[in-house]
This record gives sequence, structure tokens and C-alpha cells, in this order.
Amino acid sequence: MNHNSVELRVSDGLTPYPEAVAFMERRAGDIRSGRAPQTVWLVEHPPLYTAGTSAGPGELLEPERFPVFKAGRGGRYTYHGPGQRVAYVMIDLKRRGGDVRAFVRSLEEWAILTLALFGVRGERRDDRIGVWVEKEKGAEGKIAAVGVRVRRWVTFHGLAVNVDPDLSHFSGIVPCGISEYGVTSLRQLGVDCSLADVDDALAATFAEVFGMPIV
Repeated sequence: MNHNSVELRVSDGLTPYPEAVAFMERRAGDIRSGRAPQTVWLVEHPPLYTAGTSAGPGELLEPERFPVFKAGRGGRYTYHGPGQRVAYVMIDLKRRGGDVRAFVRSLEEWAILTLALFGVRGERRDDRIGVWVEKEKGAEGKIAAVGVRVRRWVTFHGLAVNVDPDLSHFSGIVPCGISEYGVTSLRQLGVDCSLADVDDALAATFAEVFGMPIV
């Protein structure tokens, strides 16, 4: 096993959220013990809401709309659903200096470089997490969300990029606790691409950010 590389897994169809969490739990333990390689897993979920550890009860606006799961990751409420590429990142953070904040910024940078391959300028904001784009008339929209959990220095959860989801589904929550800004997607920005296209872009930019080949 090459401990300096990262295994790429891509799942077709819609992966149930509990199944994804169970896999991440197992894989994180196996990475910690050296039984499995570090892993990036690209999935798509059925419509659902997840609550991070900072989620407030008033931020779930339509509790009966979709299933709601406690995620155990940092952050607040977020939406996952068809047309959104979720990248679960399971790596040994001890090999990267143990800096959780730097890891979060690396996830954001990964999204920014990926979006750039489609001609979209993604940006950070000092006062809020994730990746943002400017839309028409100076409006901003969140195009990628970040939420991580670290257990005994192995990461899980990760990044969600809006490719072509139903953006109306976000209205059942206050996404990431931020009500004054909207969400957007590559499709809404006029980019015609598939999840597979985004997968290729994520794979192409990973090593530039994380310094490890993805295989």
C-alpha cells in the first residue's frame, strides 16, 4: 500500500446518507490502523438535510420536507441531493502537520481550482466558510460547502459542489446558517457540464492542493 497516494472511489446512482457515514467510519478506522489507503469518495445523495454540530433549531425551516440527519461534522445545516457532487475526504491529518484549519482551506482551494477549469471564479470570504461566486448585479451565491470531522487525526466528510441540483430544495433550511446570501450552481452560472466532468476536474486538481497523487 502506498501511504503517499490517495485512492479515488466514485459511486454511481444515489448513495443513502447512512450508508455513506457507515463507510466513512469504517474507512477512517482502517486508515488510522494502516489497513486501508487514504481515500476520496465521490458520491451523489438523494434529497436530504444534514445538521452539523453548530446547527440551530430555527435553521430547519421545513422539517418534514426531506429526511434530516445529524452529521457529526462541523458547521450547521446543509442540503445534499441529485446534481450535487459530494467529495468525502478521508486522509491522515498527522501526515499534513495536524492543522485542521489548513485542511479546511485546502478543501476550499480544491473547489476553487476545480471551478476555474470551467471558467468560474470561486472565492473565499473571511466571515463565512465555503466557496462563493459573484452573480449578476453584485449578488453572491454559495457554490461549494465545506464541513469536516476529524477523529484521532483522520478526516471525514468534506466538500459539496453544486453542479446542477434543484436549488429550490435549499429553501427548507438556512444553508450553513447564512440567510442573507443565496446558493448557486454551475448550471445556473451557464456552465453545461456533467458530474463526470466535475469528477475529472476534481481528480486533476487534487494533487496540486494536497501534494499527493490520486489513483
